[in-house]
Amino acid sequence: MKRICFLFNHDQTHQIAHSLPIALALAARGQHRIVLAYARPQARAEIERQADPALLARMELVHLTLKSGVSRALASGLERVLPATKLLIYRDNLDFFRSFDAIVVAEKTTLLLKTRYGLDNVKLIHTRHGAGDRAIGFNPESARFDLVLVSGPKIARRLIDEAGLVPAQIAEVGYPKFDLCAANRFADNFPQPARPTVIYNPHPSPKLSSWFRDGQAVLDAFCGQDRYNLIFAPHVMLFARRWVVTVDPPSIARVAPPGPEYDREARIHIDTGSAASSDMRYTNSADIYLGDVSSQIYEFLRVPRPCLFLNSHGAQWQGDPNYLHWQAGPVLDSAADLLDAIDAAVASHPDYAPLQQRLIDATFSQSDRPSAERAADAITAFLEGTNA
Repeated sequence: MKRICFLFNHDQTHQIAHSLPIALALAARGQHRIVLAYARPQARAEIERQADPALLARMELVHLTLKSGVSRALASGLERVLPATKLLIYRDNLDFFRSFDAIVVAEKTTLLLKTRYGLDNVKLIHTRHGAGDRAIGFNPESARFDLVLVSGPKIARRLIDEAGLVPAQIAEVGYPKFDLCAANRFADNFPQPARPTVIYNPHPSPKLSSWFRDGQAVLDAFCGQDRYNLIFAPHVMLFARRWVVTVDPPSIARVAPPGPEYDREARIHIDTGSAASSDMRYTNSADIYLGDVSSQIYEFLRVPRPCLFLNSHGAQWQGDPNYLHWQAGPVLDSAADLLDAIDAAVASHPDYAPLQQRLIDATFSQSDRPSAERAADAITAFLEGTNA
């Protein structure tokens, strides 16, 4: 029996659904000891909200904290700008991490356990979070994981070509998040729910997001009109702090949420970071997608529908694999005449639907078996092979 830790060490809860289904599948089998480790109380609350209580009872939940006064002081001083707590958690809990055969994570900072702290005997398994096209998902850091679980052939191919992984490091398992979230729906309170609903889903990166230049113009376009409802559900990290800091590409910007004047617009629903922003309630329910580079476009396109994109940063995107999803609908250079552009995107959707389906086929490996079961198979086979 192996000891496997599923680590949820993030400020927000949006990564949980990418790995929790796998933990539940492994717990149902009873072959290994499964521990769910979390750093923030909201992560535990989200785990308990999404997990089957009977399966959750088969696992141990561990709350990781900062152990030293130095770490707590650093976190207190830096947390407004940087994810200091997340980074210091590793140093302060090395004995805990060292006790496992494998640690399963959805993000890459956990590589510090190997690169900074030398825990080479612990296998690190990456589930990734999202199935998007941004270059950061295919940088050389990915090759430091012992096993990477990928959603489909597009991801596998780019990891091999760009990140330097070998095929033995990759298992194609589908998208476990669909196992938990595919049936979720938004119970809207729009006064005219029969109107088509647009989801506006900007990314947080100041150099890639449409929010910083065009976001207010997007919201203003939906005020006082009678054609569409709007769900404004940005990436949960956009408004998580007063300053947005991203590493790839390097950028920093001050950010403020939409003003209170939009609260009076009954046809606009604003969610700057609740669980609904990342559990597919909005992407499942909307009729039209408006965004930039967020990987949630692929969750939306699971059922092909009209979409369009805002090129607010002047990207030369044609032929660039980091903007592959921009082939799924019209690309706008500004938010001017936005409602007319949405009308045109809806009218032209039949032209884009076949290509959207090809993107989905490349992004998500399909199978009769749930993705979480396929991922559990891959982890078990990997760990057994490691010790054969």
